[in-house]
Amino acid sequence: MKAAVTPKAGSPEVIEIQEKPKPEVKQGWILIRIKAFGINRSEIFTRQGHSPNVKFPRIQGIECVGEVEEDASGTYQKGQKVAALMGGMGRDFDGGYAEYAAIPLEITFPFESDLPWNVLGAIPEMFQTVSGSLTQALEVEKGETLLIRGGTSSIGMLACQLAKHYGLTVIATTRNPDKAQHLKANGADYVLIDDGEVSSKLKNLFPEGVDKVLELIGTVTLKDSLKCIRIKGVVCMTGILGNEWTMKEFTPMGDIPSLGRLTIYGGDAGNLNKDLLQDFINTVAKGEINLNIDKVFKLDEIVAAHTYMESNQAKGKIVVEI
Repeated sequence: MKAAVTPKAGSPEVIEIQEKPKPEVKQGWILIRIKAFGINRSEIFTRQGHSPNVKFPRIQGIECVGEVEEDASGTYQKGQKVAALMGGMGRDFDGGYAEYAAIPLEITFPFESDLPWNVLGAIPEMFQTVSGSLTQALEVEKGETLLIRGGTSSIGMLACQLAKHYGLTVIATTRNPDKAQHLKANGADYVLIDDGEVSSKLKNLFPEGVDKVLELIGTVTLKDSLKCIRIKGVVCMTGILGNEWTMKEFTPMGDIPSLGRLTIYGGDAGNLNKDLLQDFINTVAKGEINLNIDKVFKLDEIVAAHTYMESNQAKGKIVVEI
């Protein structure tokens, strides 16, 4: 099979297209013929050498969609459409950047759809992250106000649409004024230009603060996001787009407002099930959700795909189709 192999930590150019043997399937695993996969920010961090315990060389990729090629357990028939994500994919064992991958059954989800593979490839990780952040971590409810910090990311774009679908008022941020209209077209009720501080601008719109904040930038804007919530409001940190994992200084009794709540969402395949996935795919198929796929690459263009994501030019999900 053809696979994109990361032989060592480094820039996008370290990734090599190589011929590899098809993986052998052990008990409790299946062989998937991969049709498409999304590119994720965490894969950039892994390639750069920032993911603990990852040993190189490694076939990266924390998600994929495709068809079952082999399943000794008999759980799935050959040709069954499936999605797989997380659970160590592309980190502890070889992942989705290949024509075939051996994947544990417990992180595989069957589905039926006539959507194109490049659309389906955008769904698994993005949907799991957004759905878990909004419904499990933030427990959003109809009529609430939600600030999305990092609104032009693929997660931010889908979070806005799902939040509107759930009946919330959405405020989205971007550092680039040229992307403001793009966020409005995506459904945001308000757009704030983020220069590192948006709390004062937000309080001009909502003097008491918002009910919920989805923090996708991470530690570099977290303190300011905590200033944006109302009494008993909640901030959920899901993303680290700011590329800083650790805060240099944090004073809980001062930085978390009284009665404010701070949580994180670091979800995995266990936060998803086949019914949730199928329902979402059906919603996309009906045209009720637009996935905002920015660009589709081929497997042998994986270096260009990583370079493009690292340049922060994308206005949505980046997908590789095989």
